[in-house]
Amino acid sequence: MIVIRRIFYLITFLAFLLTGTLTLYYGKETFHLGSTSKVNAVPDEKAYHFVLIPEELSNEYWHLVEEGARDAAKLHDVYLEFLGPKQADIDEHLKTIDMAIAGGVDGIMTQGISDQEFTPLLNKAVKNGIPVVTVDTDAPNSNREVYIGTDNYYAGFLAGKALIQDTKGDQDVAIITGRFEASHQKLRVQGFKDAVQNEKRINIIAVEESNITKIGAMESTYKLLKEHPDLNAFYGTSALDGIGIAQVVERLKSTEGIYIMGFDTLPDTLSYIEKGTIDATVVQFPYQMGYQAVEKLIQIKEGSNKQESIQHTKTEIFRKEDLPLLPASIKGGLNR
Repeated sequence: MIVIRRIFYLITFLAFLLTGTLTLYYGKETFHLGSTSKVNAVPDEKAYHFVLIPEELSNEYWHLVEEGARDAAKLHDVYLEFLGPKQADIDEHLKTIDMAIAGGVDGIMTQGISDQEFTPLLNKAVKNGIPVVTVDTDAPNSNREVYIGTDNYYAGFLAGKALIQDTKGDQDVAIITGRFEASHQKLRVQGFKDAVQNEKRINIIAVEESNITKIGAMESTYKLLKEHPDLNAFYGTSALDGIGIAQVVERLKSTEGIYIMGFDTLPDTLSYIEKGTIDATVVQFPYQMGYQAVEKLIQIKEGSNKQESIQHTKTEIFRKEDLPLLPASIKGGLNR
């Protein structure tokens, strides 16, 4: 019995050792999150291995960020991966960051959507020697090296001032925001509120959530128009919100007399501006964010300590008279 027991313990130990070895190996070389994420080993000829982790892979806005990052990566001989949840999912987003840390990448670019959840994980990356650049949404209480992206409060403030400039008479405004808990969405809402707070003719009636989907924006718009039939202005704070609002407004009633402020320059948004359904949109420069984020990570890896911790990209208001929006404009002047 003693011999059998010893053999059993030996087999158990060897199985544990083998499992641990494989875990370490695959943690370094590859990992999988369902079918959405896989971090690969960096090819020998590449200088660095960076990972761009967005809020959701299927969002056209993030494809523009990816395009900028890939152009910079190609120029500087960097191996870049674009990984994350297909649809917005904070848990999957956090898992992807954690797996990138386990994979020992050379740098991470991501959002800091929720300070409480993201800050500890970004700090873990930095503690493990992996520099972090936040893109689009900052995590100011973390140890990230640099934030590159929109001043989201200022973007909301610009939207509010544009509404004041573009309208006359009383305005009953509904705000549709991507996610209530997302820090950048909160800033875009607060900036807008502060811009219009002293305008007695402008009243914010309600704030609804779209969950960063066009369908969610449409559902919120239907609900708001049913509950508040006198609404005559909408402000959408994420890229698909204005599109969803515009679709519902066109279906339910004449677009004349309803002001719509969107966000970003997706093709559908530009089409609605050309038709006159969307009156204006806040323009960010996601290509510029991705491009600069890669360059900043390279500078950090090469020992540059002269990094401003917050580097805002441009923000503008775009109207029908600004059409057409040229590729160089979308790239924020980065036509390389």
